[in-house]
Amino acid sequence: MVEIKTTAELEAMREAGRVVANALQAARDQATPGTTLLELNETAATVISAAGAKPAFLHYKPHFAPTPFPAVICTSVNDVLVHGIPDHYRLRPGDLLSIDCGAYLDGWAADAAISLTVGPADPQDLKLINDAETALANAITTCTPGSRLGDIGHAVATVGRQAGYGIPTDFGGHGVGRAMHEDPHVANHGRPGRGMTLRPGLVLAIEPMFMAGGHDTYLTAPDGWALTSVDGSQAVHVEHTVAITDDGPRILTLP
Repeated sequence: MVEIKTTAELEAMREAGRVVANALQAARDQATPGTTLLELNETAATVISAAGAKPAFLHYKPHFAPTPFPAVICTSVNDVLVHGIPDHYRLRPGDLLSIDCGAYLDGWAADAAISLTVGPADPQDLKLINDAETALANAITTCTPGSRLGDIGHAVATVGRQAGYGIPTDFGGHGVGRAMHEDPHVANHGRPGRGMTLRPGLVLAIEPMFMAGGHDTYLTAPDGWALTSVDGSQAVHVEHTVAITDDGPRILTLP
């Protein structure tokens, strides 16, 4: 069921979004060569706890996962597209890292992701990140009353396809509210002018996912969570929680 939020509820979700943004910023600041992924996880957990919030990912078990997720954030390195589990891996110069974070505050959820390079960056990795961020920004501009769900996916896919990237067709964004994952599904592809009409009070997580090698298919890691590119090419993931309002799109996960 698609839920429409009131103005007061959007304000509450904004506070949850602020917690997520702060946790991501703290993890970004710490993501230097030699830092372990578990250390990033602990940093994000500390920020979330200090804000009186609860991590949305910890112990979460969607239908596709064999076990509950064991961490507060997802840390996806290089060819890992999404859902990487933090472990003892130490970041190396040149790594491409995506960090996904969700949190609940006062019963409301927010969800966001960032991608960054560690130390000296490969120009192609910077382009991949920039293209994903451009796709996200373009998709957000379509989040106005009367637009359609297909407009969001079309905006994402246009950037990705023009650059020759692979786009997973069965993973994308989602509604957000009392639960981290609500209806509707927000695909990273679509036909403009088609799909559900966007209404004020609808809140969506929009999350472009690109794989540099150009293949839409992916592999699932033995842990049942991490998704990796089939050819070992670099992958990227960015995300914001966005509210549709009468005044236009409102990003709820900005710092």
